[in-house]
Amino acid sequence: MYDYKDILDLVKLAQNGDNDAKENLLLQNSPLIKSVIKRYIDKGIEYDDLYQLGSLGFLKAINNFDESHDVKFSTYAVPMIAGEVKRYLRDNGIIKVSRSVKSLNIQINKFISNYLEENNTSPNIDIIASNFDITPQEVIFAMESSRKPLSLFSVINDDTDNKNTCIIDKIANDDAENEIDKMLLFKELKSLTNRDRKIILLRYFRDMTQKEIADVLGVSQVQVSRLESKILNKLRDKIKSN
Repeated sequence: MYDYKDILDLVKLAQNGDNDAKENLLLQNSPLIKSVIKRYIDKGIEYDDLYQLGSLGFLKAINNFDESHDVKFSTYAVPMIAGEVKRYLRDNGIIKVSRSVKSLNIQINKFISNYLEENNTSPNIDIIASNFDITPQEVIFAMESSRKPLSLFSVINDDTDNKNTCIIDKIANDDAENEIDKMLLFKELKSLTNRDRKIILLRYFRDMTQKEIADVLGVSQVQVSRLESKILNKLRDKIKSN
């Protein structure tokens, strides 16, 4: 079993052209690659092809990794692996949004604009869902359909102290083996209450500020800030305990 220093040594050797080190890293991190690509199994690509794409992303992670970023290699590798698969899916037209979803998104945006003009405040998700007779999850899905995936290394503004941080910093943990679950999040998101899940989806998947989320939920920005910290701590504890 390798410790983190061993991994860094192998990465440095691989970056210097040591093919044995690359193969060793690939073999050692095969479970990591499989954990990431399993999200895309039902996207119309054979598993072996998915694994090859994931491996290609992993090799890119080796080549581009910089220890000075103060991020664990496994943490850095996950979005690189997922990004390679997503790029293939996007370029080959496999991920598509139906016309009906696009149409619903347009209608929702018009409704939000009219509601804001008439009420001087934005409607929350429940109001939008009620107006269109759909679930809150369907509202979020429709609104998300026009947005590009958000990188875990995207810089966000922390409204609490005006510091620019990466999304990955918000969910970072010292346990390397649990980083995968924390970044994928999907399993634990299902266990949250509707309100807590909504905050995470709007904050990290729709890139909304705490102020914007506060307007949607009808609460103060301070409440959103406290709730966000509480939810993230809850997710960390649950994933760590698993």
